[in-house]
Amino acid sequence: MSFKVPDNLRYTESHEWVEKRDEIIQVGITDFAQDELGDIVFVELPKKGMMVKEGEEIGVIESIKAVSDIYAPVSGKVVAVNETVLNKPEYINDEPYQRGWMIEMVTDDDLEHLSTPEEYRK
Repeated sequence: MSFKVPDNLRYTESHEWVEKRDEIIQVGITDFAQDELGDIVFVELPKKGMMVKEGEEIGVIESIKAVSDIYAPVSGKVVAVNETVLNKPEYINDEPYQRGWMIEMVTDDDLEHLSTPEEYRK
C-alpha cells in the first residue's frame, strides 16, 4: 500500500507532519501513522497557550487497536487546537493532512532537522 506524503511538509521519526505557514506551523500525524493505528476514537491535545519542548509528549491518540502518544516536532507555543478532531477524531483517518490537523504552534525553529518528504518515504 502506498501512503500520501505531501511534498510541502516536513516529517518526524515519530510520524508527525509539519507545515510552515509564515510564523505559524501546523502539526498532525501522517497518513502512514493513522493507517497503522486503525479507526481513531479519541484524541487528547495540549491546551492553547502551552509551551512545549521538541520531543515532548503533547497528546494521545486512541484507536480501536492501540493508544499512541503525539510528540512535539519542535519547541514553541501552542496557539491553536483543532477542536473539530476532539469531537470528530475520525477526521484524522479520513483527511490526516487537511481537516485532521491537530495543533498550530509558533516557533523560531527552521525545521531543517526534520525529514524531507523524500527522506520520510524511505
